[in-house]
Amino acid sequence: MSKRLITLSGPTGIGKTALAIELAQHYNTEIISCDSRQFYKEMSIGTAVPSMEDLKSIPHHFIQHLSIHDNYSVGTFEKEALQLIDILFQKFDTLILVGGSGLYMNAVIHGMDSFPEVPKKIREELNAAYQEKGIEYLQNEFLKWDPIYSQQIDPNNPHRLIRALEVCIASGKPYSSFLNQPKQPRTFEVLSFALNAPRDWLYQRINKRVDIMFEKGLVEEAKSLFPLKHLNALQTVGYKELFLYFEGVHSLEFAKEEIKKNTRRYAKRQLTWIRNKKTIEVISCDNSLSKIVSKTN
Repeated sequence: MSKRLITLSGPTGIGKTALAIELAQHYNTEIISCDSRQFYKEMSIGTAVPSMEDLKSIPHHFIQHLSIHDNYSVGTFEKEALQLIDILFQKFDTLILVGGSGLYMNAVIHGMDSFPEVPKKIREELNAAYQEKGIEYLQNEFLKWDPIYSQQIDPNNPHRLIRALEVCIASGKPYSSFLNQPKQPRTFEVLSFALNAPRDWLYQRINKRVDIMFEKGLVEEAKSLFPLKHLNALQTVGYKELFLYFEGVHSLEFAKEEIKKNTRRYAKRQLTWIRNKKTIEVISCDNSLSKIVSKTN
């Protein structure tokens, strides 16, 4: 295969954006983002969207191309990303795919599993149950349906839990029974890398990053989005905690510490996902550019 996709994953806050830009400059190419939190134009500070300087230095795709009001799925992303990759490969031999959303990266590399159609009524009932009974209800119900996959799914993401539960209810089968089906082979080579670093160093970076987000105006950004807190796009770390502060559930300082804690937990889940992917080569952060270049030249 003459065309190749270099993928770069890793936990949040580790420096994927900077390295992706360096790689793209080295190969004189462009970047495709698969960070699902950065798709939405209303969410900038809390999702650590690349700076205007970064976006100008190298063309980035799938950054703030949606509104939080849009209904957008990983299946749609797979289709649009593959169409874009075909177009870009007419100009470049190498492309960079970067992001911390494993589900979205996996969709581009391997393809999506096929799931049954879900009646709208099931989705509405699950959303109503979530609003009335909270996320613990979704967690417990999914544990009954699929004890295996309940160990892998993000337990604090109601959107993911509802999506998985509705598949179980509509089909009468565990969600995991639809996974790992044969996929359409890709027409390009994939070289996958992930950044890693000592845990203490990473957690310090995450804590500092949250402090910087607050300095840049995260509270104000979240406050402007508070009336829309029910939207799926906003069910994410950095916003949920501040919404509870606005509701008077806890203090601003507590919300800040919760964001740090939940971001560290998110990073830990990302690292677990990487460890379970045998095709990803894990490299340390120091001299990471030269390490990847030496393996891809």
